Amino acid sequence: MSAKWTHPLEAALVDALLGVARWGRVAQTRAFCERVGVFAHALGLRRKVAEKNLALAFPEKSDAERAAILLEHYRELGRVAGEYARMPELVHSLPGEAIARIDGEEHLHTLQGKGALLLSGHFGNFELVGAALSRFNPVDFIVKPMSNAHVESRIEKLRLASGLGLVPTGPGVRAVFRTLRQGRWVGILADQDARRHGVFVPFFGRLASTPEGPARLALATGAAIIIGTDHRLDDGRHVIRLDKPYHPEGPLDDANVLRVTAWHTAVLEQRIRESPASWFWLHRRWKTKPPSIGTND
Repeated sequence: MSAKWTHPLEAALVDALLGVARWGRVAQTRAFCERVGVFAHALGLRRKVAEKNLALAFPEKSDAERAAILLEHYRELGRVAGEYARMPELVHSLPGEAIARIDGEEHLHTLQGKGALLLSGHFGNFELVGAALSRFNPVDFIVKPMSNAHVESRIEKLRLASGLGLVPTGPGVRAVFRTLRQGRWVGILADQDARRHGVFVPFFGRLASTPEGPARLALATGAAIIIGTDHRLDDGRHVIRLDKPYHPEGPLDDANVLRVTAWHTAVLEQRIRESPASWFWLHRRWKTKPPSIGTND
């Protein structure tokens, strides 16, 4: 039996949650949603998955240290969820109000009007990074449409109001080449398990199936890759950190795709080590094993 009859109910719930998140000041919303994150932690929502991931990534840390990281991660998930409803407001706020600064802003000016890949991961408020940078140059985010069209329309409206353009996954990805030729920037996340469609590169000392799309796009088009991550200050504001643009060289072959993918995965790993509570630990990142090892945990 199709579950589509539940879609309007799910959309009504999303509307209610968005309404709550927009109530009061941003700091009040953030504090409230942080408590929601703590509640989700107490309920154990995907906590076992996250605990296993943390044990794999940080075997040198004690159980207490990993537990503290995980609790803070749930708090951060709550904060990001609350900010999502107010993303247009955050992006268009006065300089220094929601986004304290952009470290590496000078790199953006060298890429204005040139097609480039903005690469990030599920780290902090990652969509805020793309939306904020759209004030420098048009940015199109590659997104996977949701099965619930009612909810998808609400999320799309928030993204568009924040200044983001959207490119759906699947056949729509072909539009990325046109987007890059037009001098727009393309936002991509490349840090989740890619199953058999990915390449295996080291991530926290273990081989992880990783999307090869960013490497192939950069090598095929000559577009630069700039890695951007979001870092939260103690007062709740954001610092966007941008690395110097990387221009992959060489032919579009499997060896080069592997090399570029390993490079950006290593950069993200370093960011996670610096701020482990910011990364999305609830995903089974090492689910797919290399062929010589097996297919599942």
